[in-house]
Amino acid sequence: MIIESRFNGPPGSGNGGWSAGVFAEAYGGDRPVEVTLRRPPPLETSLTLADGDVLDPDGQLVAQVRPTDDPPAAVAPVDPATAAAASAAYPGLRDHPFPGCYVCGPDRPDGLRIFPGRLPDGRTAAPFRAPDRVVPATVWAALDCPGGWAVIAPGRPYVLGRVAAVVDALPRPGDECVVTGELVGGEGRKAVVRTSLYGPAGALLGRARATWIALPPEPLSRP
Repeated sequence: MIIESRFNGPPGSGNGGWSAGVFAEAYGGDRPVEVTLRRPPPLETSLTLADGDVLDPDGQLVAQVRPTDDPPAAVAPVDPATAAAASAAYPGLRDHPFPGCYVCGPDRPDGLRIFPGRLPDGRTAAPFRAPDRVVPATVWAALDCPGGWAVIAPGRPYVLGRVAAVVDALPRPGDECVVTGELVGGEGRKAVVRTSLYGPAGALLGRARATWIALPPEPLSRP
């Protein structure tokens, strides 16, 4: 397994959702799985899977993949017009901790360009046009950032720590879809979110539950 450099999240590491999708597909099986990222997935590095553990060439643990008997529940859908209106107010257009993110980065014209904005009830929503090539990791990636933007705030970046996802169906290339997300709980630096992906006719294509972790504040520089 190799996470190509174009599928990055924070600089120098793989997007959490895309990486988790790659690891889940390699794990296989018929049951939903949960992926725990133990460190930022390295880019352009040959990774191996052994008994559910994702290892780098030095044998260091990158992630763990485990079956789960607790599949994620879906977030309620919204119509495309509502999603587009929310996306127009996407806060990441003004202040983004990782503007080069493959999924939600405004600096990535070649990315998925999912820009989740807040709805009045606190959920997030965004339109999503499926790219020319769609694989299961595409759905995992689309289900990633809309959950994070339910908690990300200026000066308070979060990164994905754990995600369980179910891919019900793949969108077709060019399909105009909608992604929704919501905060469902959390404590301290951890936030628990859910996300869902809906197809052009409103069919549920995928759903995820994730734990996001707030990065510690950067220390103030001294003059």
